[in-house]
Amino acid sequence: MPLGEHLRELRSRLMKAVGAILLVTIAAAFFYKELIGFLIDPLPGCAPGGLTGESDGERCGVISLNGLLSPFSLALKVAITTGVVAASPVWLYQLWAFVAPGLHRSEKKYTLVFLGAGVPLFLAGAAVAYGVLPTTAQVLISLTPDGATNLLPVDDFLNLATRMVLVFGLSFELPVLLVLLNFAGVLTARRMIGWWRAMFLGIAAFAALATPSTDPLSMVLLAVPICLLYLGACAVSWCNDRRRRRKRDSEPGAGLEDTEASSLDLTPVPVGSAAGVTGDRP
Repeated sequence: MPLGEHLRELRSRLMKAVGAILLVTIAAAFFYKELIGFLIDPLPGCAPGGLTGESDGERCGVISLNGLLSPFSLALKVAITTGVVAASPVWLYQLWAFVAPGLHRSEKKYTLVFLGAGVPLFLAGAAVAYGVLPTTAQVLISLTPDGATNLLPVDDFLNLATRMVLVFGLSFELPVLLVLLNFAGVLTARRMIGWWRAMFLGIAAFAALATPSTDPLSMVLLAVPICLLYLGACAVSWCNDRRRRRKRDSEPGAGLEDTEASSLDLTPVPVGSAAGVTGDRP
């Protein structure tokens, strides 16, 4: 395909992707209050009018917005974020459709498998992050000094929630990356299994740094699923190495040493008669 055709196809794919995001964003703008309520639900907010910082014997914060334009900017941010996330199947497909013609059949198959596994894992990580948010918020608010009222700007909480969702979601992509390296022949299952002590220690340290709160529950809820996914990646890689080994052993000369010569079939093959050359001689 000429360069001009590539650019026209890229423009068409981008217009479709942006159009899908724009349509979902407009639809989400009509329900922005419900969306904001869903996002700030993990916050332990005080009852309306209660500025003591105590609610049912626990510390709480006053959910607030600062500035006249804050509600509008918040609604716009929530609508755009919802549009990008909800329209992800459309723009991911457009990206795939633009790249797919340059891939081999096996590469297309593996890419679809990894994409199909990566999206649910990212959503699972985001769900775990949303489940951890109430505990994280309560622990952080409990550090408020006595007699003080903690004002909780919604923008700050949404930024914290977004970071946690991205960190949890991307960390759940670790097994996909490991399996991809194994299928590419870069990493073997034996080496991955030999790294399990260092990997578990690194995952625990990452969970301690990734969660903003200091409670062990949030760290465990992040570290344990990643460790289980790492073991699952080791199992998939081990099965792939066995399959690759059986295929290699079935090939001729598979049991030869590096210094041994493989047997060659030198039986002559009959060659057909040559076709005559037609046309006028110069």
